[in-house]
Amino acid sequence: MFNLMLATSMMREAASITTQISGEVIPSDKPGFLAMAVREPVGVILGIAPWNAPIILGVRAVATALACGNSVILKASEICPRTHGLIIEALEAAGFPDGTVNVVTNAPEDAGDVVGALIDHPAVKRINFTGSTEVGRIIAKRAAEHLKPCLLELGGKAPFLVLEDADLDEAVKAAAFGAYMNQGQICMSTERIIVVDAVADAFAEKLAAKVKSMATGDPREGNTPLGAVVDQKTVSKVNALIDDAVGHGANLLAGGKADTVLMPATLVDGVTPEMKLYRDESFGPVVAMIRAKDEADAIRIANDSEYGLSAAVFTRDAARGLKVARQIKSGICHVNSPTVQDEAQMPFGGVGASGYGKFGGKAGIDSFTELRWITVASEPGHYPI
Repeated sequence: MFNLMLATSMMREAASITTQISGEVIPSDKPGFLAMAVREPVGVILGIAPWNAPIILGVRAVATALACGNSVILKASEICPRTHGLIIEALEAAGFPDGTVNVVTNAPEDAGDVVGALIDHPAVKRINFTGSTEVGRIIAKRAAEHLKPCLLELGGKAPFLVLEDADLDEAVKAAAFGAYMNQGQICMSTERIIVVDAVADAFAEKLAAKVKSMATGDPREGNTPLGAVVDQKTVSKVNALIDDAVGHGANLLAGGKADTVLMPATLVDGVTPEMKLYRDESFGPVVAMIRAKDEADAIRIANDSEYGLSAAVFTRDAARGLKVARQIKSGICHVNSPTVQDEAQMPFGGVGASGYGKFGGKAGIDSFTELRWITVASEPGHYPI
């Protein structure tokens, strides 16, 4: 359901910005000169979308680009090519001209060659990619060979700060949602819960009880908020992170390892920098709880990561929350709400290893248009030669 609702909102927002692609007249120092900054379509945009929220992220890869007057190629994920293909079919059925919207699919073993060929093609002018940081680096390097701009929305290790004056019950609800929604397979997923010592024990007890109450199974059959992770490789990765953390002295408060893709919600307390779970993106239903001495220490820990996509801060003092949010190095930060949230009109993107560039609203217009300087002279020119 969340896939469909946000995707339709993105289409509506894209339609609304077609009348917001504006330029400006800039005063010139030259007499008789009319100078303008004008935004124009780029040409062909390559959008590379992932599997984990296929409708939302497939739509996002093409919607604003189309609204800005470009043609698009959606490179479908190998895991959900039919879903991504349906997005393009819907756009064609809506009346987009032939060749304006296109989809490319491939076998998993051919992904590198297909993406490379698309990036190399002279008709493709810009690229947007949502996916892992590892693959994002490869795409950025390939595009840089042709001096083609990229919009990269990559991995994350979102911190969730709980200060001593936080409403712990509200923080527990938001942390559980942010950590385990879609089995933790979201770039914004809460990966690090950073709690100041003064409330750490109380918060841990409340969150552990919440996590233990979250069943795993078929979400279509009753109250089972967690479904299956994408594949057995994810199971092995999450199990290894749990083993490493516990082996280095962390405490398993809820959940644990699994043999199948039906993995339980897992909470690990006492995570420290020498543990892989402290730094590595899990992209699964496991979250690290890290204890901080005070607010300043919590901010330091939050920034002790190469990633910088989303973050959250919980405090009863909104002014304090805003002050803390301004000190966290992330493209997105929410005070008293989860790390996982998106709205079509908001500037969405990260910093550091989480990528660069922005989707959404007016910020998205900049990503999918070319800004040009155009002048018109109304008087004869005078030149030194």
